[in-house]
Amino acid sequence: MNNALVRVFAPATVANVAVGFDILGFAINGPGDEVVVRRCATPGLRITQITGTGLKQLPLEAEKNTAGFSALRLLEHLKATSLGIEMEIHKKMPFGSGLGSSAASAAAGVFAVNELLGQPLSKVELLPFAVAGEQIADGAYHADNVGPSLLGGITFIRDNATLDVHQLPVPAELFAAVVYPFVEILTKDAREVLSKQTSLAQCIQQTGNLGALLIGFYENDYELIRRSLTDVIIEPQRARLIPNFLEVKNSALRAGALGSSISGAGPSVFALCRSRATAQQAAQAMQAAFTAVDIQSEAFVSAINTDGAVRL
Repeated sequence: MNNALVRVFAPATVANVAVGFDILGFAINGPGDEVVVRRCATPGLRITQITGTGLKQLPLEAEKNTAGFSALRLLEHLKATSLGIEMEIHKKMPFGSGLGSSAASAAAGVFAVNELLGQPLSKVELLPFAVAGEQIADGAYHADNVGPSLLGGITFIRDNATLDVHQLPVPAELFAAVVYPFVEILTKDAREVLSKQTSLAQCIQQTGNLGALLIGFYENDYELIRRSLTDVIIEPQRARLIPNFLEVKNSALRAGALGSSISGAGPSVFALCRSRATAQQAAQAMQAAFTAVDIQSEAFVSAINTDGAVRL
């Protein structure tokens, strides 16, 4: 395999999954980020090109870019900062969408450089560098987007500080419908609306739903998954940031979805379903609810992406 040039792809993700704020996420097929790295004679890591950003400007300076930052931290760890590496970033997903755009860049950047160097570290060992990369985008150290983007599947983080990360079984018939409305919500802004206080009753209900959802994944119990996808803490606070959110969610449920909630910080809305056909119906219903308030959107219907970051 040619290691003079490496091209990789890291997928978009749905974080929180309703009841797992900052500790649960899964990867989807379709949108994501592509990163190309190549050897060069001049020492150091340089980002030479960023495409797919539209009017949005991302920094070419590696220390200020999530893909570059994660790769630099890996090179420091490997004591390989003197190597000459050029990096291209090709954004193939929207910004501020709640689909883990900065996380996909961070995951792709560190994974690409690791591949270029002959895979000195495993994917799991790359996780701290990828999380550090995403942190420069939103200021938070959490792996619910980066984890599934890098590792694939459904990822549960027992503790973000120590990155005690575990991959959950993926029920065979589980599909996701994700609809991205063309409005922007920045993660930092979505965090600012959250109260720092939670009632004991909310904590009990949310903990029960999270535990039951994990059991549902392990036991392929779709009805338990259905009963568990109810967020009583975060969703009620963020719902007002997304136009017509309640009708969008209820449209997915009427179409047969197991559950529906906000993807990450929003504005994307996801629904988990027990078949591709149901997911397609849920996606159409959610889009129609956004169209009803004159908001255009893009839909993605996908099985859970169990590959994560891959070499192309």
